[in-house]
Amino acid sequence: MTENVEKLSDGEIGERLRIARESAKFTQSTAAEAIGVARTTIVAIEKGQRRVRMDELQKLATIYGTSANAILRQEAVHLDMVPRFRKLPQSGGDAIENSARLLNDLVRAEVELENALGVNRTRNYPPERPILPGDVRAQAEQDAQELRDWLGLGPGPVLDIVSILDQLGIRVYVRRLDGKVSGLFAYDDAVGACILLNASHPPERFRQTGIHELAHFISARRQPEVLTEDEKFSSREERYAGFFAPSFLAPARAVRQRFAEITAGQSHLTRRHIILLAHDFGLAREAIVRRLEDLSLAKNGTWDWFQKNGGITNEQARQVLGELPDRSLNTAEAQGVVPPRLALLAREAWKRGFYSEGQLARLLHLDRHDMREVLDGAEMEESEANELVKLPH
Repeated sequence: MTENVEKLSDGEIGERLRIARESAKFTQSTAAEAIGVARTTIVAIEKGQRRVRMDELQKLATIYGTSANAILRQEAVHLDMVPRFRKLPQSGGDAIENSARLLNDLVRAEVELENALGVNRTRNYPPERPILPGDVRAQAEQDAQELRDWLGLGPGPVLDIVSILDQLGIRVYVRRLDGKVSGLFAYDDAVGACILLNASHPPERFRQTGIHELAHFISARRQPEVLTEDEKFSSREERYAGFFAPSFLAPARAVRQRFAEITAGQSHLTRRHIILLAHDFGLAREAIVRRLEDLSLAKNGTWDWFQKNGGITNEQARQVLGELPDRSLNTAEAQGVVPPRLALLAREAWKRGFYSEGQLARLLHLDRHDMREVLDGAEMEESEANELVKLPH
């Protein structure tokens, strides 16, 4: 323990204690009172002006819900994204607070594993596109198409959002969150862009949320963002993201072409047309109708008319499409309880003996059963390794 204190400066330890305190929602006064010192002592410790004593460190770590070892561990990463989320206008509920804390902890865990293994994450970020004066819808449409071109996606549907985000070097995580939280986005200079998505949501909504958060990364990446179920797209930033997502998932030219093909020679837009288009582009039925309205391929109010006249049911979709493979297999949840890259880091750290199964479970916020699933087969991989398949360095 003493060795670690010598490696970290008083300023670094103080900063880590400040982040832990703010994440635990303690004021300097309440922290000082809890360990029996003056508030000025906490201020001096956090500024690195006074070295924290070991007994003080242990007491502070305990009340902050962490450990002295976690504060002092050289490879540990201490992020303070949670207070930034707390300052957002829509933030305040426990669901958002808990989701922000989970994102913060998952990013910290991944970076800590990278540091322990000596791994650097490659960032392949596209250029930032600040929102300009004028027609925000037109800019969102253009930026979405330019990003598709930059990624080389072509006109086809985009079903695996997680792989696209990962390809860009964005840290993306999928966990079951409170139903009203769809996703969160944050950017930190030290760790880059980070997104947390709700695994409980249907695949179509999951994909749309992923691209919505990507839109914030494209347009205003240094501003944290929370997308909630009842989000009203009133600000220019939210309106931009609201237009960007369907533009990316259902490009205008591809929608126009497919629409012309399936409605050729017909006089009315029917439920069958909507079901086919929604399936082709992997969108919810409402989302594809709203997209048709935006492109003037359907009159404004078309979706509302269908809703007032019986809606478009899942049974009607089965009658049109038949029984199809479950597209939810393209969501990140189907890839495992943690993203593939993070799973590889965890397995390698466990094989090298850097972390125990229990330590990894706590680090990644998993129960022991899920952690064993992540580590399953790691010993077999090690026993099968030989010089013929050894990676060059």
